[in-house]
Amino acid sequence: MRRGEIVEAARLWLGTPYHHQASLQGIGCDCLGLVRGIWRDLLGEEPEAPPPYSPYWAESLRQETLATAAMRHLQPVAGGGERPGDVLLFRWREHLPAKHCAILSEPDRIIHAHDGAVVAEVAFTPWWRRHLSDAFLPRQSRDRPLRGPDRLHQADLGRWPRTRREHRHDARASRP
Repeated sequence: MRRGEIVEAARLWLGTPYHHQASLQGIGCDCLGLVRGIWRDLLGEEPEAPPPYSPYWAESLRQETLATAAMRHLQPVAGGGERPGDVLLFRWREHLPAKHCAILSEPDRIIHAHDGAVVAEVAFTPWWRRHLSDAFLPRQSRDRPLRGPDRLHQADLGRWPRTRREHRHDARASRP
């Protein structure tokens, strides 16, 4: 998988409203849902389902749950070696676990979802860099064909609406 394909897939999510625990392009997602959706768009089925989680899971659990899950499915990138297409993890305070994720889209820009806004591409400012805890790249998988929005398998077509327009169309079609 090429890094540019990851960034391209992430940009398709721009404007998706924030919705805690969701992962539907154009409908709603949180930061983890954004990464999960990009995974599905490019690699297919998610490797594991996330457990239910509250907005304050990191503060209450005080475990590196997000980083541990990333280690199971992604390849760590050496500190300072992050490049566009990498998944970035952030911690809000030094003593707390990482609880936010984003995609590095340019050396100085990230794409992320956050409460009260839509998925956006924003500057990777010194504030974000100070809170960066980890960077990961999806592991290469030679036996899994690359999938993208234009290369979806037929089985995926009925799973859920891909865009807000399709969602409205499906809702109208299902009315009596």
